[in-house]
Amino acid sequence: MLWSIGHENGENVKVSFHFVLVLATSQFLMLFFAPSVLQNASTNSNSTATGVPMTTRAKGTFEVKLAPLPTDDSSEGSPVGRMSIDKQIHGDLDGTGKGEMLTAATSVKGSGAYVAIERVTGSLHGRTGSFVLQHIGTMTRGVPQLSITVVPDSGTGQLTGLTGKFLVIIADGKHSYEFDYSLPETSN
Repeated sequence: MLWSIGHENGENVKVSFHFVLVLATSQFLMLFFAPSVLQNASTNSNSTATGVPMTTRAKGTFEVKLAPLPTDDSSEGSPVGRMSIDKQIHGDLDGTGKGEMLTAATSVKGSGAYVAIERVTGSLHGRTGSFVLQHIGTMTRGVPQLSITVVPDSGTGQLTGLTGKFLVIIADGKHSYEFDYSLPETSN
């Protein structure tokens, strides 16, 4: 069964029932990935080796909009979905995130995966520029694993040299983040 849905450019996009199911499943998986990935990384340590940047933690909130995009796989029953990411980020990191996500559902309840690439543009503790985040998430029979890391050498402007891990927290339907990162010292 194919459904016709409106697209923002006025065209109708035909999607299968399974695509809608994959989309709903992927959004459901996102809700479960985030709370379970708390990390035990130490931050703001005062003891650093010479020349090694100190890890800093940025915190804040964000809103995210996910919208379905067409996929190249049009076979009936395809478990692959594709979505755009449009994120507004507030707090120590203030800016926007734009990207794309691929999702995969399985016939086993509570199992699936997603990958995404997201370009973040804004200000991080007063330093401006952009960088790219790589998302990798899997759920195995309800047990989630999520890793969101800065793509090496993707930082621009005052964020050149940025490294780090981004933790998503969902509580009471609200999204927040903790971003543990390192940046080279700026010369004064």
